[in-house]
Amino acid sequence: MHSIEYLTNNFEEASGRLARRGYELSPELLEVDADRKRLAQAVTEKRQVFNEQSREIGQLVRGGELGGTDLERKKEEQLSRKGSIAQDEEALQARQEQLRGIVLGIPNFPADHTPDGKDSSDNPEIKRWGQKPNFDFSVKDHVEIGTSLGIIDLDRGATLAASRFSVLHGKGSVLQRALVSMMLDIHRNNGYEEVTVPYMVNRATMTGTGQLPKFEFDLFKTEVEGKELFLVPTAEVPVTNLHAGDVLPESQLPVKYCCYSECFRGEAGSAGRDTKGILRQHQFPKVELVHFTKPEDSWNELETLTLNAEEVLQTLGLHYRVVSLCTGDIGFSAHFTYDLEVWLPGQDKYREISSCSNCGEFQARRANIKFKRDGTKKPEFVHTLNGSGLAVGRTMIAILEQYQREDGSVVVPEALQRYTGFSVIDSK
Repeated sequence: MHSIEYLTNNFEEASGRLARRGYELSPELLEVDADRKRLAQAVTEKRQVFNEQSREIGQLVRGGELGGTDLERKKEEQLSRKGSIAQDEEALQARQEQLRGIVLGIPNFPADHTPDGKDSSDNPEIKRWGQKPNFDFSVKDHVEIGTSLGIIDLDRGATLAASRFSVLHGKGSVLQRALVSMMLDIHRNNGYEEVTVPYMVNRATMTGTGQLPKFEFDLFKTEVEGKELFLVPTAEVPVTNLHAGDVLPESQLPVKYCCYSECFRGEAGSAGRDTKGILRQHQFPKVELVHFTKPEDSWNELETLTLNAEEVLQTLGLHYRVVSLCTGDIGFSAHFTYDLEVWLPGQDKYREISSCSNCGEFQARRANIKFKRDGTKKPEFVHTLNGSGLAVGRTMIAILEQYQREDGSVVVPEALQRYTGFSVIDSK
C-alpha cells in the first residue's frame, strides 16, 4: 500500500513510476481525496459550531438567561446540527473507505533498477549455475517418469478432488517429505527461525500482503463458525502477518522466518497452460522464506535471501539460472524480484522454482509493521522480503527429469539420500 499523501501530492511522479509497469493511475484518486478533505473540513467546522453553541447554551442556562421555549428552540437547533454532522461523518467514512479501496488496488512501484519490459521474454538473465545434464537417450518428462514408476497418480487425484490434484505413492511421497526436511534444515542452519502457521487466514491477513482485494478471484474461500476464511496461496501471507500491528526494536532486525505449508490457488485464467502433471496444481507444498529488515539493509537482505534459496538447488546439484523480472512481469506487491529458474529436460526449458522479492514498505504499510530505531521516538515501516526456498513439487520435477536414467529409474541426489533412506527410485 502506498502513502495516500504521497500519491495525491505527487500524482504526476507516481503516475510515471507506475506507468513503467503498465499501470495507469486514475484521476479518480484525486477526486475522491478532494471530496474526502472537503467532508472532513465540513465535519470539523460543524463540530466547532456545535461545541460553541453547547457552551453558550450552558452558560445562559446557568445564568438564568435562557429557558422555556427559547431553550427548547436552541435544543432543536443543536439536534439539527448533530444530525447534519452525523450525515457528513457517514459520507466521510464512505469516502475514506472508497479511497482506501482505490489505494489497495494500486501495485507497488518498481525499483529504479527493475529492468523495463513487457513480459517474461524481456527478463534479463543474471547468471547460470551448473551444467545442463547430457543424455544419450530420449528424455522423458516427469509425468511419464512418475507414472511409469508408480509414484505419481494424477487420475486418482482427480477422482478424489478434481483435475490438477494428485496423489503421491511410495518413494514419491517419501521424496517430497525428504525435500521439505532438507530445505528446512538448510534454512535453519542459515539463521532462519522455523514456524508453523494456519493454512486458513482472514480477510485482513490476506489484505496485509496484497492478495486482497485484487486477487480474490484466484483464492479458495470457506467459512468456519460464521467467519470468512481463505486458504493460503503461500505461507508468505500468514508469516508476513505474524508481525501485523507490531513495532519491532531495531536490535531485533533482521527477523528471518522459514515455513513449510501447503498452498492453495485457483489458478484462474491458466486453463490449458502448464496443466500437465504436477507443475501447476491447485494444492502444492512449498517452503517459504520471509525477512523483516531496516530500509537501508533490504537490498543486502535480498541478495542473502536469494543465495539461501539457491543453496537448496546447489545442494541438490540441479542446473538453474537467475533472471531479473522486468516491469511487465513483476508481481503486484514486489519492488524488485529475482526468479530462480530450474532446467527441466522433459520440457527443454527453464521454469520458475522461486521468486525472491524485495517489497520495500509496501506490505508493511498494509499490515502496519514498524520498527523503532534506538534513541528515537517515531517508528518507521520495516521492509519485507520473501521468496520460495523452494517450491517442493517443482523441485521434485527437476530431480525426476535431471536425474533420470535410460531404464526409467531416477537417481536420488547424494545430499538427499540421508533424508530418503534410498539412492534410487525404480519400479522394483
